[in-house]
Amino acid sequence: MNSASSLLSKREYDVLHLISREYTTKEIANRLFVSTHTVISHRRNLMRKLKAKNSAGIVYRAFVDGLLNE
Repeated sequence: MNSASSLLSKREYDVLHLISREYTTKEIANRLFVSTHTVISHRRNLMRKLKAKNSAGIVYRAFVDGLLNE
């Protein structure tokens, strides 16, 4: 496990994988049974932890760091 992967919570991983599959915030919220505000918070945390500026950056950094290969 690399340093980035050890920083992510289980729920952040869930959100990350759904973002990488092009789910919208509302679709992610419905699928995970949480509010859209919670999804936005997880996305913001992912951007901070992965040092990304947007959702495309989250997916790119996660791929480069090997987080989407698991």
